Amino acid sequence: MDEAALELVRQWLTRDSHDLQAARILATPEDPLLDPAIYHCQQAAEKSVKAWLQANDDPFPKTHDIEELVEQASDINPDFGKLSKAASALTPYVSAFRYAGGGSDEPMPSREEFDAALKNAQTIFDFIVNLLPKEARP
Repeated sequence: MDEAALELVRQWLTRDSHDLQAARILATPEDPLLDPAIYHCQQAAEKSVKAWLQANDDPFPKTHDIEELVEQASDINPDFGKLSKAASALTPYVSAFRYAGGGSDEPMPSREEFDAALKNAQTIFDFIVNLLPKEARP
């Protein structure tokens, strides 16, 4: 990977790590804001997979569908198949709690739902970061 490609991957992963940090910060106050926090979990996972695809010079569509991105990544590395359940759980959070009538039966995510989303996002991030060369990490 040349330096320009490494820099782009680092940018994806930096934004990804910022989304994970934002999710944690939004979820920590006494009166947590779990709806934007869970959205940041989805964004973190999406950006992680896009970073991997970028690192492998595999163009990806403009999509928020983490399942689709994981499927594409598994064409390069079949181990990505292990992430399909986490991807499936996270994908709906791109809109589920972001808008009125976003498709969720609940008006706000529960603490348990957020904790599971954060765990899934962190799992995807860690999996991908461990596959990438150290110089690609933020």
